[in-house]
Amino acid sequence: MPTSLSVLVPVYNEQYLVAESLRRLDVLRQSPHLERIEVIVVDDCSKDATPSVLAEVAAARAADPDPRMTWTFLRHETNQGKGGAVRTALEAATCEISVIHDADLEYHPADLLRIVEVFVTEAADAVFGSRFAGGAVRRVLLYRHELGNRLLTFLCNLATNLNLTDMETCYKAVRTELLKSIPLVSRDFRIEPELTIKLAKRQARLFEVPISYSGRTYAEGKKIGWRDGIRALAAITRFAMSDEIYKRDEYGSQILARLSRAPKFNAWMADTIRPFCGERLLEIGGGVGNLTLRLVPRSTFVVSDINPLYLQTLQTLTHDRPYLKVTHCDVADAGTFPREAGEYDTVVCLNVVEHIEDDLAALTNIRSVLGDEGRAVILVPQGPGNFGTLDEVLGHHRRYTTATLTDLAHRAGFEVERLILFNRLGSLAWFINGKILRRREFGLLQIKFMNAIVPLMRAVDRVGILPPLSLIAILKPGKPPM
Repeated sequence: MPTSLSVLVPVYNEQYLVAESLRRLDVLRQSPHLERIEVIVVDDCSKDATPSVLAEVAAARAADPDPRMTWTFLRHETNQGKGGAVRTALEAATCEISVIHDADLEYHPADLLRIVEVFVTEAADAVFGSRFAGGAVRRVLLYRHELGNRLLTFLCNLATNLNLTDMETCYKAVRTELLKSIPLVSRDFRIEPELTIKLAKRQARLFEVPISYSGRTYAEGKKIGWRDGIRALAAITRFAMSDEIYKRDEYGSQILARLSRAPKFNAWMADTIRPFCGERLLEIGGGVGNLTLRLVPRSTFVVSDINPLYLQTLQTLTHDRPYLKVTHCDVADAGTFPREAGEYDTVVCLNVVEHIEDDLAALTNIRSVLGDEGRAVILVPQGPGNFGTLDEVLGHHRRYTTATLTDLAHRAGFEVERLILFNRLGSLAWFINGKILRRREFGLLQIKFMNAIVPLMRAVDRVGILPPLSLIAILKPGKPPM
């Protein structure tokens, strides 16, 4: 399948090499996979003759246009570092894949042909070009510099549990939609570990391709030094501890992603509902797959969401799970429900219905895809008196009681088989944060603390001394709604 490539070129003081570096990108025309190529050059306030060289290149390209390969030239009026230049270029990117290309001659654009091919053949989210994985050509230089690169890669692998061979490589190609959704903050070469760690935390499907490398000596203009290595070490530590992996968006991706940092809590939730799940399961609001991975395998498993970023993450789970299908599904819109799999014996819908203004329509839609012997597993927040700022920021329309949830189920054509009062200790924490302190987000330390005390939370639920934070309704089809 044809694709397209945006080449992001940060430039700073490369008057002697930049023209040749850009000329070599013409090799991309040879790719049978690229129907469109755009090169976006950002001059990061160069102090030498780079601006005039780029002006000449721009004029030459304008005089001999190629509809398949377009060129854009931008300039920073103040120096913003490599990271700043990459972000500026990325804002202008419109192709399906984006790759960073330095303006010197250390890297060979012909290697991008193989990098692009991996996106086509392996459904990759990101592909790194590795200088240490056995490329065709490698200039022999700077052993101590290589040791530093390997050390940084080793430490980054420890932080991410990846097995990369070259984290510091310039050639990082990423699907543009994914790359644009990641909040990149580094100004300089720290963007290399930042991007790598955040891709890992986003569960990107990442590959490596061996590439050739013609490194420069410091006398020839190499800019990276030992101070950059120290900064990279600090960056690995910083971004390994951070969970800022989504830009703020209309879906609340960053807030909801933070909740995924509690695997013990997610396991508790899965343990609670697993006994009620059959073999033909539809999960609505699958997020990034925290629950999905604890409920597979099934003979048929369709997981859905409305957030395109979550759907992209979920799609990566299907490559070695042939029974798993990912699709868009809006619980409020019956036309979006996946029906090609036939009737389901289970529909799991956790922390979704409270976001829907017409919750009766949501449950009615769920009823419409269930077989007569099926079950719906619905989790909603409990306690209208607990409605606070956290509910507001998450987009909750309401909190339920056992009576209001039971009535809603009956009106949607369900009978309540069982109501489970879930997470009693969490109700107290929600009240303190959302009603008393009026916080509008969950702190990462709070989430980690919650994850650590899950055994205590399970015990409190068994004792039953506090009202629950959530209700889990096990519903079975009843009389058709009047």
